[in-house]
Amino acid sequence: MKGIPLGVGALVLVALVSCSNDPYPEADSELDILYTVFREAPRTLDPAVAYDTNGHAITGPVYETLLEYDYLKRPYQLIPGLARAVPESEARAGGRVAYVFDLRPGMLFQDDCAFVALGAPPDCESPTTREVVAADFAFELARLADPEVNSPVVQQFGIIVGFRDFAGRLKALRGDDPAFGNRPIKEQYAAAGPIEGVTVQGDHRLEILLQEPYPQILYWFAMPFTTAVPWEAVEYYDGQEGRPRFADHPVGMGAYLLSSYDKQFRIVLERNPNWYGVRHPEWNAPGAVYPSEGEPVDVELGRLSPELAGRPLPFIERVEFRREKESIPTFNKFLQGYYDKSGIIKESFDKVIQSDRLSPQMAEMGIQLDKTVQLSVFYIGLNQEDPILGRAAGEKSRKLRHAMSLAVNSEEYIELFHNGLGLAAQSPLPPGLFGHDPDYRNPFRQVDLERAKALLVEAGYPGGIDPATGKPLHLNFDTYATTSSGLIQTRFFVNAWRSIGLDVEIQASNYNQFQEKVKKGTHQIYQWGWIADYPDPENFLFLLTSELAVSKSGGPNSSNFSDPRYDALFLEMKSRPSDERRFEIIREMVAILERERPWIELFHAESYGLIHGWMKHVKRAGLALPTVKYQDIDSAERARMRAEWNRPVMWPAYVLLLLFVAIVAPGIVTFFRERQ
Repeated sequence: MKGIPLGVGALVLVALVSCSNDPYPEADSELDILYTVFREAPRTLDPAVAYDTNGHAITGPVYETLLEYDYLKRPYQLIPGLARAVPESEARAGGRVAYVFDLRPGMLFQDDCAFVALGAPPDCESPTTREVVAADFAFELARLADPEVNSPVVQQFGIIVGFRDFAGRLKALRGDDPAFGNRPIKEQYAAAGPIEGVTVQGDHRLEILLQEPYPQILYWFAMPFTTAVPWEAVEYYDGQEGRPRFADHPVGMGAYLLSSYDKQFRIVLERNPNWYGVRHPEWNAPGAVYPSEGEPVDVELGRLSPELAGRPLPFIERVEFRREKESIPTFNKFLQGYYDKSGIIKESFDKVIQSDRLSPQMAEMGIQLDKTVQLSVFYIGLNQEDPILGRAAGEKSRKLRHAMSLAVNSEEYIELFHNGLGLAAQSPLPPGLFGHDPDYRNPFRQVDLERAKALLVEAGYPGGIDPATGKPLHLNFDTYATTSSGLIQTRFFVNAWRSIGLDVEIQASNYNQFQEKVKKGTHQIYQWGWIADYPDPENFLFLLTSELAVSKSGGPNSSNFSDPRYDALFLEMKSRPSDERRFEIIREMVAILERERPWIELFHAESYGLIHGWMKHVKRAGLALPTVKYQDIDSAERARMRAEWNRPVMWPAYVLLLLFVAIVAPGIVTFFRERQ
């Protein structure tokens, strides 16, 4: 018992020299590791199914695609990935169109137990690999068609010749023979297939045949849905005998591989030594080296320089996702330097962003503001089949729609309800797309209440009064935003129209009731939005084609807009290359929408991100694209700043030491006196 005080003293001294709140191992401090967060684990990592940002954060770096996007160029531009080149369309008989992908030979999947043997134990000691071949892409396309996989993009690939027929044959075989579904998946697809429009020509050539021209299909070959998937992995990872499910164990060929997957705590990606960019730097493949071209702003922000251009990728050696459930502690850890990037929490927005810029305090820390306009559009829709607002009323309703558009202040709406995060929309097309004109100003999207009131007079509603009733014109705004905040936002628009004399009533209901009303065409005014699947103007302008009117086909044209000239221009535009003629077509289509006003365009969503100064050449995309391989970390600078921002608070230890001296030391002195 007499020795306890000495032990206490030793502990105090240890505390004095080792006090630290760093959550990471000291051995990792000099490594180029990207530290970021996730709130909830992805629902699935199966590339045929994953369709959310959580899933794509993993599947994007792990699975390489035939095509990808240039990291820096805007408008977005496709470049070769696993394919040697971006293929050109080839006309075939019957109006069909083919695209031929030539693969790079010698590309490998990551090492994995699935390639050892289907009977290998889950803890096999010597995983191996094999070459990525054209049949692996065909296998994944078959999985997209497979009804049991239930891919969310099955409709988009229905344009491939024989795609739906294959799905029908597969379903019939499984229905006719219950034992058929127990056969290896490769055998099932072989029995039902092949898909007529998917032709494997040797190990390194894949032909895709479409029923009709659809250039936008190439964008889908830059998404993980169409990556190469080894049939061995789907068969092996079945969740049996200690093996995980394939949905939790991706087997890819990308720049990174999933090395740890703890859904409750930590997800880790590490450099894949089998990636073609690592194994074959001599190829100088576009997707395996840092780009040499971009926008002027990329030079200003240090994202483009002769020193960077052509350097082999990836730079970051490991990506660690740590689970964080609460936003405030997460943001605090970012400010301590323990996470390399962050969003901005609403509780601190005004302290972080001031006058649309980073606050001086944040700037002094070397933090940078990354502002990105997403490929999206949010709008108020006006039902064109409504007798008051729609086409049947002719010029009268057109002027009414013009007046309503002039009364809505998008910039004020963005400031009030979205913390200023948004770009006021002039047309459906956001920045970053071909066809977007940054100088275009829609004359009906500039607030002008006096002109709006004059237009109401021309429409036959002077002062907003309906001559049939002698009262303000009554309209309904249908919404499923029934929360208090949602209704406040809707009232913003109602009050804008009230200022020009209109009486707009909010009709709130649940989502299913709202959708039913839209399908029946009994709605008048509604609010909606669209986020692009791929960066092409077709993916926005199709929303207003007659064929996709909700009343006609149940499509996304909820305004039931129909204009023969617009439809004809769309058909010409969607199959053209992005040349001057296509730009002229888009300009005319936008002019039609300007005149007819089926939408009152509100804003293109914008996101703010914060990154520490030690993160290099970061350019976020308005799409969920895998960009981590282009980014870098100055680990030495990070370690220095962490140490500066997280100096241990020493005074409690000193107080404890003084207490030790004052209280325990006399006992020690007495102890030694007794011994003498």
